This record gives sequence, structure tokens and C-alpha cells, in this order.
Amino acid sequence: MSDSPSPSLTRRDFLSTSAKLGAFIAAAPYIARGADGAKTADQVNVALIGCGEQGRILTNAALPIPGVRFKAVCDIWPYNLTRTERLLKKFGHEAVPYEDYRELLANVKDLDAVIIATPDFKHSEHTVAALKAGKHVYCEKLMSNTIEGARAMVVAARETKKLLQLGHQRRSNPRYRHAKDQIVTGNRILGRVTNITGQWHRAVTDDFGFPNGQGLSEAKLAQYGFANMHEFRNWRWFKKYAGGPMSDLGAHQIDVYNWMLGSNPRSCVASGGVDYYKTHEWYDNAIAIFEYPTKEGIVRATYDVLTTTSAGGGYHEYFMGDEGSLKISENPKYTKLYREARAPEWDQWAAKGIVASPLSGEGAPPPVKPWEKVGVKKLGGPSKAVVDVRETAALSAWDIPVTLDKAIHQPHLENFFDAIRKGTPLNCPGESAFATAVTILKINESIAAQKQLSFAPSDFTA
Repeated sequence: MSDSPSPSLTRRDFLSTSAKLGAFIAAAPYIARGADGAKTADQVNVALIGCGEQGRILTNAALPIPGVRFKAVCDIWPYNLTRTERLLKKFGHEAVPYEDYRELLANVKDLDAVIIATPDFKHSEHTVAALKAGKHVYCEKLMSNTIEGARAMVVAARETKKLLQLGHQRRSNPRYRHAKDQIVTGNRILGRVTNITGQWHRAVTDDFGFPNGQGLSEAKLAQYGFANMHEFRNWRWFKKYAGGPMSDLGAHQIDVYNWMLGSNPRSCVASGGVDYYKTHEWYDNAIAIFEYPTKEGIVRATYDVLTTTSAGGGYHEYFMGDEGSLKISENPKYTKLYREARAPEWDQWAAKGIVASPLSGEGAPPPVKPWEKVGVKKLGGPSKAVVDVRETAALSAWDIPVTLDKAIHQPHLENFFDAIRKGTPLNCPGESAFATAVTILKINESIAAQKQLSFAPSDFTA
């Protein structure tokens, strides 16, 4: 199957990233190791189903991982299939091409795992088939565009006793893991978290096209469930195939809400519409509000996805507590830690390597002025009237002293392969991803119903 480019990644970004990774891979001697010989003890033989841009991003992220061998690739579009086959061959992987995933699963011997990067409406079908064929599965998010599809994936993994990892890759990002384990949960540096905001803002983009003469026939499209090439290339915008921007972009970030808090929401109210792209079915702009019950009280969380403007600071999640706040993103330039003036000093945490020294230059707050301290009044104006500004002292800005020097998907794939080889616990198993799918799909339901909707605890159990 095909997968159109991730909305978070422009074609220029993708080509640049691929070139950099390609140069790195070419210099790595272990890539060619085992290309012609027998399978080694730590080798994992992999097939890729879905060779669109996201499939190739995952491929590039997997290639530097020692012991990973691509044995087969599958896509219904020859244009995608050929490009990915050539990419793998360049790095010593003789991956047999297939159009039909069923033929791949039946014919490729000695296959350990399958990476699935197809449109959301195919995730359940492909995952269940691979699990039942005895393969471990890494499947891109969102788990499925339906609750029933997501539940079937969890049940199949449970029954086959095979591993199922979902592509919420922030859960394996060392910066995110440090933030959760050492800042939000472990040492509770933020104090009591009371609010969360998150966003993904991106500029207007054109729909995806395809090279002249490279389109699929109507019969071939119908065979695999697509109405036409426009919907095939832009499936994220159509209700039959996906859950829209909240599913595509919000899935990553709202998953972080659930994960960081260790809780699922009790209610959701949302607003959105087809306000700009009149040729699309899904909401192009949407806002959601959740209530999360925690042992310390309710956490109120908002999230908005905009597809008509890049204003407002790109994409990030912002956890706000009574002693500090964490603004975090996969893009390090958006990440900051802020200490409230009332909080204990953070020098002890800096000494332990949990936070980095206060920032200077861009992103650092201005010096605190005497009249900006809480409760201090300033005389101002020609009449020297008393003005009660009551402003909190400026927040001090800090950083997370953990870096990621790999492609953002690589640590999550490494976790998956380590689970296969060493029994390492998965960072996002099917049960966790199911709860996220339930959370995300409720947003679209709330928008359609134009009212607040509630969750029962049992809703999050497959």
C-alpha cells in the first residue's frame, strides 16, 4: 500500500533527511554485514508493507540498526515499490518486491517481523494478518481509524503471543523519557501539574499529485479500496481511510498526555470544521479540551491542530505545574523548562544532571524588575497614581540535558528489535496504543455531535 508524505515533513525536509542518513549509512560498515551469508544469531529479518514516504522514513531509520535485514517490500503502487526496492538494494538489502501482502506473508521464508506503514484503514487488516502468520509487527500510528479495528489488533497480538509495537515514537525518544521519568513523574520538579496545552500548526499545503503516466488504473484502485488517485494520494483527508489531522498529528501529542500523566481522560469536548480546504472531508482546523483525573486532582488539557497557518510556534506539548512548566517537542528548539519563582531552587537538579543550567540569549526571560515581584505596587503616570500590577516574577528558563543524535523514529524501532532479540519491554504495546486511539477518535465524535462526551474506564480496555 501507499502512504503519502507525513504532514509534518515537507518534500525538501524528507530529501534532506534521506541524503544525510544515506551518507551516514554508506559510511557504516555493519550495513553490508550478512548480506550474502547465513542469518546470524542477532539478525532480524524484516518486511515493509507500505512504501510511501512514511514507509521510506521508517526504512531509513531502521537501516543504521545492526542486524536488521530487509527481505521483502510491498506496495500496490509500482512507483513507490520500485523506489524503495532501489533504496534498499543500494545498501545491500535484496528485498523481494510484492504487490499483495498476502503473497509476501505466504512466500517469504525466515521472516521475523513486519513494519506496516499503510493508510490507517488498512492497519488492522495488515497487522492481524502478519500476527497470525507468526510475525512480530511494528505498525504506524494511528492504530486504526475505528475502535473495532484497533481492538482486533490487540486481540490478535494477545492470541498469537507476538509483539505489537505502535509508532508513537516519542515514547522512545530519550528527551521525552527523561522528561517523564525525571521531571514530570519521578522527581515532580513541576510540582502538581494542573494544565496541559499542545498544538501542531502548519502552513497551507497543496494536495499531493503523482507523476504523469504513473497513476493506477481505476480497476486496481477499486481492488484495494480506493475511489480514485486523488484520494489514494491524499487519503488522510477522507473519512473512509483515516481520522483527519487530529488522528494524523494529534495522535502523537495526545498520546504524550496520556503517557506522561499515566491517566486516560474522563471527558472530551471539541470544535472543528472544513473551514478552508473545500475538496476535503475531514476537519482542517480543530480544538479539543480534555479532563484527566489524577490522584492530585483534575488536569485540564487542550489541543489544537491548524493546517492553514504556521504561526504560534510550530508543534509542542506544554505541561504546566504550580512549581514549573515543561514545553517539549521533537524539535529541540521548541523545548524549554521554566521554574516558578515560588518553587525551590533547581540547583540540586542541575547538579544531578536532571536539568541543564539556565539558558542565556534567545529563549531566556528578561531580568526581573523590582516592581514585577508579586504584591509590589508601582507608582506611575503623571498623577503618580498607585498601579497594582501584581505580576508574577519572570520564570527562569532551563533545558533538558539529554540529546538525540539519531533519526526521531530510530530509538522506537531499536526498542522493537530489542524486544524481539532480548525480551526488552515494548515502549508502546498494543494495549497502550489502543487507549490513545480511543482518546483520539472521541475528538471527531465530539465535533460531529457538537457536545461534550464522556469516557468510561472500560472504554480504554481492548
